Amino acid sequence: MQCSHEDQITLKLELDYKLGDAVNNTYKTGIHSINEFMYFAGEQLAGYIGICDFGGTSSPLEITGMVHPKYRRQGIFSKLFELAIAECRQRNGGSILALCDKKSVSGEKFLERFGAAYKFSEFEMYLQDESFEMNEKWLCGINFRKATNADAFEIARQNTIYFGGCPEEEEESVPHKGILLPEDEERRGMTIYLAEKEDQVMGKVHVQLINGLGGIYGLGVLPENRGKGFGRAILLKAIEKLKDENAAKIMLQVAAENATALSLYKSCGFRETSVMDYFELK
Repeated sequence: MQCSHEDQITLKLELDYKLGDAVNNTYKTGIHSINEFMYFAGEQLAGYIGICDFGGTSSPLEITGMVHPKYRRQGIFSKLFELAIAECRQRNGGSILALCDKKSVSGEKFLERFGAAYKFSEFEMYLQDESFEMNEKWLCGINFRKATNADAFEIARQNTIYFGGCPEEEEESVPHKGILLPEDEERRGMTIYLAEKEDQVMGKVHVQLINGLGGIYGLGVLPENRGKGFGRAILLKAIEKLKDENAAKIMLQVAAENATALSLYKSCGFRETSVMDYFELK
């Protein structure tokens, strides 16, 4: 909070998601992956970097962090950054993405020094204008079905279509260990819904509610169903789900270059609050 206030930036730490993941993994034995790196000055937490692992082993690892304003320019962040990168490289053959708020000039200069290449930007948007009236015809007759582990490959297939990456090799019996499992995600607090119409899958969305804040993620419509209003229908159904669960605020994230999605979200009352830049580390 001190860093966000001092620098007037947003930090995408995903701590609630990680806490849910930790609770979900309490039944597992053995050595767990190291995702948190902290530097203490006495009892004061002076620096932090965290690793986020979304969507299975084929997805990039994401890292972000900060240093307390009183302890900057002492090499703390460089040391934490090196430790985090070393950990990422030990366990993932894919890419590593470093996240930095567009307004953080010092953060972006730091990443330049490490040879990071700008990849894309992502808007964080909050539902602020709810003056539009819900119209039943906008829902296009779709229904939400909560995804189970039996839908794991379908979720992975759709993620590849919408967000890129390498599709996992399918097996008909047991899901590959790198595939994101919907039932595990639900235990972490993220519920995945498949949007269906007349028993045909139109697309999907991931919905999260933590401490009154609702989040909408991973929304996509299959290519053969686009241009028919299903994107708006899925978004409105997701908003409806979160309101039914008494979400005080609702937010989502969208790639800046995705003009179609950005226009859709704005038309449904969402407004941009911050911009996060993603840098790829070779």
